Amino acid sequence: MKKLLIILLFVSLISFGQNEKNDTIHNTQNINLNFKSVIIPSVLIGYGIIGIHNDALKRFNYDIQEELKGHIDNNFKIDNVSQFVPSLSVYGLNAIGIKGKNNFKDRTIILGTASLIMGSTVTAMKKLTTIERPDGSNKLSFPSGSTAIAFMGAEFLYQEYKEVSIWYGISGYLVATGTGFLRLHNNKHWFTDVVGGAGIGILSTKIAYWIHPLVKKTLFKDKKEISGLVMPFHNGKEYGLALSMSF
Repeated sequence: MKKLLIILLFVSLISFGQNEKNDTIHNTQNINLNFKSVIIPSVLIGYGIIGIHNDALKRFNYDIQEELKGHIDNNFKIDNVSQFVPSLSVYGLNAIGIKGKNNFKDRTIILGTASLIMGSTVTAMKKLTTIERPDGSNKLSFPSGSTAIAFMGAEFLYQEYKEVSIWYGISGYLVATGTGFLRLHNNKHWFTDVVGGAGIGILSTKIAYWIHPLVKKTLFKDKKEISGLVMPFHNGKEYGLALSMSF
C-alpha cells in the first residue's frame, strides 16, 4: 500500500509541477494556448487507455487490488464527498473574502464548461470501453469519474489561486490524489482508471480556461451579471456537481 501511495503522490506532484512551470494562462481575456501544459494530462490519459489492453499494466492493476484486498472497506465512502472539495473550495474561499482570479460569473462559466467537457468525455469512454469494475458491480470502470471530478477541481483551484498562494493548488491536488486512492481502496476502480480520470479532469479544466473568452463572447455576451449556486448532488445511484445559474 505504501508503494501505491507513493505512485499516486508522484503522479499528482508531476501534474502540479508541470502546471507551475508551463501554464501560460494569465487572464481570461485572451486565448493563450501552451501545448507543453497538456503533456502530462495527455500522458496520464494515454497510460489509462494503453492499460486497457496492455498485459503488463493489467497485471499491475491486479497486483494493486491484491495488495488492497485485506484493507477494502465498503462502508468507507469519503470519496463520494472529497471529489467535490477542490471545486467548492474556490467558492468557499471567495465567500470568506479571499479573492481568486475571476469573479463569480467567469469562474462559474469556466467550471460549467470544464464539467461539461469532463462529464461528456468520461461518459463516452465508459460506454465505449465497457471495463468491468474490480468489485464486478458493472462494466463502467474506465475512466474513474470521481477522480476526474476531483482533479478537474484541483486544477480549477490552482488556476484561480496560483497568484495568491501556491499552497491552495498543492492542497487541491493532494485532496484529488486522496480521492483517487479511495476509489482503489473501495474496490471501485483499477489503477489505470484513476490515472486516466486524473488526466481527463486536468485537461478539461485547462481547455475550459483556454476557450473561456470564446464561450463568454458567444453565449454570455450581453449578460453582465450572473447569480447561481454550485453544489454536489446525489440521485440515489450517482454523485455529481450541480451548477445552477440565472442571468
